[in-house]
Amino acid sequence: MKINKILKMSIYILPVFFSIGIILPIHAQDKIIPLWTDAIPGAIKAADYQEKEIYKEGKVQSISKVVTPTLSVFLAAEGNSNGSSVLILPGGGYSHLSIDKEGTKVAHWLNSLGITAIVLKYRLPSDQIMKDKTIGPLQDAQEAIRYIRRNAEKWNLNKDKIGVIGFSAGGHLAATLSTHYNDTIYLVSDSVSAKPDFSILIYPVISMNNEITHKGSQNTLLGVSPSVSLIDKFSNEQHVNSETPPTFIIHATDDLVVRIENSINYHIALKKNKVPTELHLYEKGGHGFGLGVKDTSQYWTKDCENWLRIQLFLN
Repeated sequence: MKINKILKMSIYILPVFFSIGIILPIHAQDKIIPLWTDAIPGAIKAADYQEKEIYKEGKVQSISKVVTPTLSVFLAAEGNSNGSSVLILPGGGYSHLSIDKEGTKVAHWLNSLGITAIVLKYRLPSDQIMKDKTIGPLQDAQEAIRYIRRNAEKWNLNKDKIGVIGFSAGGHLAATLSTHYNDTIYLVSDSVSAKPDFSILIYPVISMNNEITHKGSQNTLLGVSPSVSLIDKFSNEQHVNSETPPTFIIHATDDLVVRIENSINYHIALKKNKVPTELHLYEKGGHGFGLGVKDTSQYWTKDCENWLRIQLFLN
């Protein structure tokens, strides 16, 4: 363990309207695509449940009450693309999506590395619009990976270099996707895999265990009094095996929202199963710092870039 200002633990747009099946450009390289071309699995119609957006300086900062999940595609610049792609899962405690700080801005950073980025506006757990709210977000995440893989050739992507990055509760969804990609939770018409080839977890909620979970995320996803079996099912550190994707994890030790044990326990589980993994614990940063703040957490993007290069995802 090294300490040098950084405590590193290397236990080494305006609203767019669309109809189903229509792809609309946002600007030169980007597209918004409806995730589901047919009926959304397990969906319940609720006329009074409508999507809400919060704007700041003309940009959507936060989205809640998502009814129709979409993929916002940010293609890497022609001539700079390395064929890798990353699905972005913004956080927000499963109650909203921090779509700018943990979505669009992250996509631009990934583009700078030659990576095509896809922001998933996923449905948030709700008994109003879902028959089973515990699997609604995972259904969207699984289908998003499958969608990218099905369209890899069209977008000049390598179907074996499709990763996922998740922030906070989005990190829980990314870890759930990485450990439950084989779960049959909706009818799939082909054999395309929903497994990410690598995962990047940023100050993630990993566990639903009452001792270390983020209670807001737990309550929203599982309900206020979840059963032990439900808690265990969505405590992702318990479901790591040798097939879990290589994982890069970061967390700040002064995070007062999501305990660092979430990241540490997941990292230990990965190590026990001999899965390539790297964990960085930064001395300062708090929670929800996105691409970094003006202290130690500002270095995580460079650390992540180095890890991606070592894992051959930037070649």
